[in-house]
Amino acid sequence: MLKRHLAHRSDFDPSSLPYNHDLLNWLKQQRAQGRKLILCTASDLSIATAISAHLGVFDEVMASDVTRNLAGKHKADILEQRFGRGGFDYAGNSRADLAVWQRARRAVVVNASADLAKKAGAYCTVEQVFPSPSLGFTAWCGVLRVHQWLKNLLLFVPLFAAHQLTNPDTWLALILAFCSFSLCASSAYIANDLLDLESDRRHPRKCNRPFASGLVPAWMGVVLAPLLLLGSLVLAWHIGGTFLPWLVFYVVLTCAYSWGLKRLVLVDCLTLGMLYTLRIVAGAAAASMGLSFWLLAFSVFLFLSFAFVKRYAELEVQLLSGKKKTHGRGYYTSDAPLVQTMGITSGYAAVVVLALYLNSDTIMQLYRTPEFVWGAVPVMLFWVNWMWMQAHRGKMHDDPLVFALKDKASLVAGMAFVAVLTMGTLGWPW
Repeated sequence: MLKRHLAHRSDFDPSSLPYNHDLLNWLKQQRAQGRKLILCTASDLSIATAISAHLGVFDEVMASDVTRNLAGKHKADILEQRFGRGGFDYAGNSRADLAVWQRARRAVVVNASADLAKKAGAYCTVEQVFPSPSLGFTAWCGVLRVHQWLKNLLLFVPLFAAHQLTNPDTWLALILAFCSFSLCASSAYIANDLLDLESDRRHPRKCNRPFASGLVPAWMGVVLAPLLLLGSLVLAWHIGGTFLPWLVFYVVLTCAYSWGLKRLVLVDCLTLGMLYTLRIVAGAAAASMGLSFWLLAFSVFLFLSFAFVKRYAELEVQLLSGKKKTHGRGYYTSDAPLVQTMGITSGYAAVVVLALYLNSDTIMQLYRTPEFVWGAVPVMLFWVNWMWMQAHRGKMHDDPLVFALKDKASLVAGMAFVAVLTMGTLGWPW
């Protein structure tokens, strides 16, 4: 009864599930050879029927209903009553299926451990084994989104902007802050992936993510996310100061984004821009430094532009797929040109703030030769335009900062930016 109520309260789409295509191809071959295929599952009958209709490979469906839970021993009893002991072959993947294999003729073991396959072989002949995909280092890097940790280097921006590079205690605090934010970000990514499963499975690229593809079971994410968050909060508490409150605010805003803000037009991009900027604010808090108005204003506009880049790139992918509306988002694919305009405008606003900063009194205090620093303006103009050019050509990574760290032109622009700031700091060489 519980399964029936849960099934009726969910918006289930069988086309979005991650199927084992090796198994499906084998089943189609077996059916072509004359074997009768029955989808016998402990899932509710309504779900099993929808899956069977979508796949078109099964001759019949047997599933749980309001009077019986077709799992383990109950499934074995029903199959034995209908086909007789040893009168059927059974494909399964869990320890609960051992009770069925005890009464089956042959076993097909799917996505299970070698130990389970061995135990199945003790009860009946194992006809076929479809091994479980390996959860190696690469898979877990994908779960944790380790490459996204690069964005947490923004925590060090206030330190460099204020030219305070010689304090070892500050460096230690920022390194711990980086670790804390990375664990927190991984926890948030896992939660977001779990909430976005259906949308990701419909996306041309995101469907390959560990949870969306079925490579990593969802229950692992449910367990791992709170553990990572707990580790992050412990590190933040050890850092002290106002870093922990800012981290908590980041967590709250991330949760709000995952649970609803990402579905609101424009609000989603504003929130993404704030999440980028919060890393700089948290970095200043960890280093016990004041935050410059100029740095904050520049960051807000630049990261808002990045957020629009991210959304524009997604809209372009959906547009090429022939879709009119993005699933789980509030945008139509026809909004792409307007999103592009707003993003470019935001990027130019960041460059204007940078130019105004170079004309402020602060610049005279930090740089010996501010004339060199003016070179940062054309460099930033080039980079903003270059990023949007790549997005327009369909080459943009889902996250623009990660793309920039892998893009040669962006790296050259970054080195040029650092070079002019360094020359402005050190002064004339003669």
